[in-house]
Amino acid sequence: MSWAPLFSWGGVFFYIIVMSVSKYVSEVKFIGHNQEVVFNYLSNFENLSAYVNEGLLQKVTEQIPQIKISDFTSDKDSCSFRIAGFGLAGIQITGREAFKSIKIESTGGLPLNITFWIQLLPVEADKCKMRLTLHADMNMMIKMMVGKKLEDGINQLAEVLARLPYK
Repeated sequence: MSWAPLFSWGGVFFYIIVMSVSKYVSEVKFIGHNQEVVFNYLSNFENLSAYVNEGLLQKVTEQIPQIKISDFTSDKDSCSFRIAGFGLAGIQITGREAFKSIKIESTGGLPLNITFWIQLLPVEADKCKMRLTLHADMNMMIKMMVGKKLEDGINQLAEVLARLPYK
């Protein structure tokens, strides 16, 4: 992010805040399930609804007390949730490459725009590996507040996804 002069009026300069994209990549996680099974489970947000409502939101609040998330709802392609102080936010699956990758994008309500990929590769017949990549478009002030948390959070999310009860 940088400051760019917009105009000057009466000797006072007015600036705009330029957003920049930051990239966060998780460690590679191994999952003891077939790549197709994992892809089909993760590419349907309805599968995650019960898990999220059963305790994941509470864990997020314990990890980051400043962020209180509630009212999680989902359908196959999207989910929405309320973030205290920000209002209703959501994410939506915007792309699927069968058994290889899932692309997810924010749909508003967040102080940053995100694009998120879940990438899967086969290892053996009943084992695959997963990597998460997050691009967050945010201004420098937001980056200073949440940058390290996003770095840590992407690895924690990868760990959680690797341990889901895939069916």
